[in-house]
Amino acid sequence: MGKNSAKALMKQKFEEHAREAAEYAAKNAAAAEKAAADGAAKIEKAAADKAAKIEKAAADGAARIKKAVTDKAAKAEAAAVKKPLLVTDTILRDAHQSQAATRMTLDDMLPALDDLNKIGYWSVECWGGATFDSCMRFLNEDPWQRLRVIKEHMPDTKLQMLLRGQNLLGYKHYADDVVDRFVKKSIDNGIDVIRIFDALNDVRNLKRAVDSCKSYGGWCEMAFSYTSSPVHNEDYFVKLAKRMEEMGADSICIKDMANLLLPFDAYSLVKKLKENVSVPIHLHTHNTTGTGDMVLLMASQAGVDIVDTALSPLANGTSNPSTEALVATLRGTERDTGLDLHQLSDVAAHFRTVADRLKEAGVLNPKVLNVDTKTLLYQVPGGMLSNLMNQLKEAGKQGQLYEVLNEVPRVRKDFGYPPLVTPTSQIVGTQAVMNVLTGERYKMVPKESKGLLKGEYGQLPGEVNEEVRTKAIGSEQLISCRPADLIEPEMEKYSQELKAKGIGNGSEEDVLSYALFPQVAEKFFAERDKKPEPVKEAAKVQEADDPDAVRELYVEVL
Repeated sequence: MGKNSAKALMKQKFEEHAREAAEYAAKNAAAAEKAAADGAAKIEKAAADKAAKIEKAAADGAARIKKAVTDKAAKAEAAAVKKPLLVTDTILRDAHQSQAATRMTLDDMLPALDDLNKIGYWSVECWGGATFDSCMRFLNEDPWQRLRVIKEHMPDTKLQMLLRGQNLLGYKHYADDVVDRFVKKSIDNGIDVIRIFDALNDVRNLKRAVDSCKSYGGWCEMAFSYTSSPVHNEDYFVKLAKRMEEMGADSICIKDMANLLLPFDAYSLVKKLKENVSVPIHLHTHNTTGTGDMVLLMASQAGVDIVDTALSPLANGTSNPSTEALVATLRGTERDTGLDLHQLSDVAAHFRTVADRLKEAGVLNPKVLNVDTKTLLYQVPGGMLSNLMNQLKEAGKQGQLYEVLNEVPRVRKDFGYPPLVTPTSQIVGTQAVMNVLTGERYKMVPKESKGLLKGEYGQLPGEVNEEVRTKAIGSEQLISCRPADLIEPEMEKYSQELKAKGIGNGSEEDVLSYALFPQVAEKFFAERDKKPEPVKEAAKVQEADDPDAVRELYVEVL
């Protein structure tokens, strides 16, 4: 091999080694660059992960702060929209009507009226129902004067009364002019809220009283008589309430006079009513079956606006649930009544003495204080039970009470399932007493029973036992129109009768008292307006020799 060829070969080898070294260097450089890039990516990822964690922690913290603020705001908002349960106390009317046959006198009430006025009730029920009759018949009191005195002492509290629609406070239907004037004079003399109901839930019998109440500026609380039967269900009462709202009701009352509305049924019914009507819902119940407190509690949770209670000395049993118990139960809740237990306790102390007097007088029978779950079977309200016991006591037949109570639902079914509230409770109750005491069903049928079966009180809710109706009224024609449409105006007639008899003081109030209870009012007027017997003083002073001697005055009383 030549010298030149050897050099060329060496150069070729050198160039090959150089290329290999360059490739190796390039390869290592790429690896290094990749490693550097990978390292940078890892560092960047770690930094990003850390930043993400920091950002998440910050976001979580912000969310917790926001939730805490929101929760606090929600609580504040809930507190701001707290809906106190409003209370009507029945101590001056239904409480003693249910337990003591309506025998509380105005003198019993007077010492407590100023304090009752300060409590803060939505209203106090003090008039209507059986109080009007009882004042004149048993207590020798003018019911209108009672109302005026109560209003004088309770100017800051709404006074409430119970009105039986076209029956007013009596036991029959009255002419429209009598209804109109009675409503007007009730408002004129101090009534603010008139609870208007019809025993049969026949709204035709409510219209005149409702229109008059609205016309004269009263608060019109329309009520339906709650009961259970094959024809009375939740849909029936909701439909009735909607009709009442259309008629102008300012509020609607569930009138559960026999404590038949059970707690969960109360919750459901109140919910349905609140969904279907916009006016306030007022619940009236008793504690005859021992469920009254639970009924009020469940209703309060369902959103009822107002409830009836009675101060504890005349609460429970056949009366209404206790005011103090409900106030204590709801304290600190969104339905807190806002009433002061200490004030309530102070007023209750007075009525405890009244209750003791009524017990001593024998008109408050301890039996009415007991829980009687059989009421769920025979559906007798408190006032009716009290009256039934008095009727049997007068007849010397107290031992037959449960026979009468078992007869009540049978009579009610025969009569087309009327709710048992005045006057139908008295009609059905008296018929049941007669059926038991005579030993033969419908051997004696009072005119009130005949009137109910004939249609004089309105449309009966269910089907009537036609055999019983025929036995009671024979072939007399039934009344299908609004009963009051058949009654001519009566106010002038009653006014002229009073003038002819020379009784009464000439006031429209006396005419109305006479219109409702002619015989009772006539006797009451004679007693009230009795002129004091003249006293003739045949005074003869014995002169004594001593000018300082004691002189004797002789008075001859004629």
